[in-house]
Order: sequence, then structure tokens, then C-alpha cells
Amino acid sequence: MQQLVLELAPPAPPTLDNFFPGPNAAALAAVRDAFSGGERVTYLWGEAGSGKTHLLRAAAGEGASLGHAAVYVSAPHAALAALPACSVLAVDDVDALDDAAQLALFDAFNLLRTRDGLLFAAGSRPVAELALREDLRTRLGSGLTMRLAPLGDAEKAEALAGHAAQRGLRLATEVIAYILTHFDRDMGSQMALLDAMDRLSLEQKRPLTLPFVRDALRALAP
Repeated sequence: MQQLVLELAPPAPPTLDNFFPGPNAAALAAVRDAFSGGERVTYLWGEAGSGKTHLLRAAAGEGASLGHAAVYVSAPHAALAALPACSVLAVDDVDALDDAAQLALFDAFNLLRTRDGLLFAAGSRPVAELALREDLRTRLGSGLTMRLAPLGDAEKAEALAGHAAQRGLRLATEVIAYILTHFDRDMGSQMALLDAMDRLSLEQKRPLTLPFVRDALRALAP
């Protein structure tokens, strides 16, 4: 059988529209509402893979699309030391803020407040358990705090099936299950994989069946 060459494009940029909410519909709604008079401070926490980074990047993108000066910052947060003036700030991995970054975020928070700006932040723990300076912890907890839960297997399968349907594909249940169990990465990468397999199946003039998916994933093996 001809060796398949699978080229993965980068996952689509995170947006509020391509976030699959699953158990986190309330958090998605809260981020949307922030841009129409909702909370000025939103803190999201949860384990890895629960969607925190997606929502923060999406919040910054939404702010930019609405004409705001928007910035997303993640660990090691060096950019906070030279943070440009902005009205929407999204700070990921606040657990990892060092002393200088904590002070920079404290100053940024106060500046945002004078501009009626928006702050989105995320960490792996509740605000009260963050090892941060007390004045910063108080400010992070001054708005809305929400816990995100990771998607379960059934929800991941639903997300992939929905993404496939948008491309005009109807995938068999065993195909989706195989992707989820043999390509253990984030949902964005799994959807990028599905996009690549769709392109490849058209090039090879082969249906996107389980044998085809197995061959495609072997092509990605190191």
C-alpha cells in the first residue's frame, strides 16, 4: 500500500465560536458577556486540558476583533514587565507568576480599572489557593471565578463529530474512537488531524474509513 504522507496544519486559532463548551457552557457565556457589560474581571481555573488557554486566547482575539487593544500573556510572563497599554488583558498560568510579574500584573490591573478594561486570568487552582501576593490575589478574586472541567470521552467524540459535519463528513463511531485513543493530544490538534485526513482522503480518492485512519496515523509515528 502506498505510504500516506500526512501534513498537519497548525490548529485553527482559538475563538469563542470554535470552543466546544461541553460542561463549560457557563464559562463561555461569561467570557462573551464580559464584552457587553458583564464582569470586568474573570478568573478561570481547572486542570490541564479543560480549555482555559483556549478561552483566554479567544477572549483576547474577541477583544481585538471589537477594536480593543488586546494582549494575551502566558508563562513565563516576561511580556508583563513591558506590557503595552491595553484595554483587554488575558493572563494565563498565573500560578507561575514570579515576584516581578506579580507586581507588573498588579499595576496592569489598576491601569485597566481606570480605563474600564477587561482582565481575564487562568490558573490551576482557586484564587484563594494561589501562592501570590495578597493584594493581587484579592484583585483576581474581585470579579467572577469559574471552574472549568475537562471534556469527557463522549463530549470529545461529539466535538469531533460536529467538526467533521462542518466539513461535510459523516464519520463512523469507530473512526472517532480510534482518533481519540490513538492521537492523545488537545482537541485543537485532533481537529487539525481530522482536517488533514479529510484533505488526504480526497487526494488519495479513498473514503475516510478506519483502515485509512490507521494508515494515516502510522504516517505520523516518529
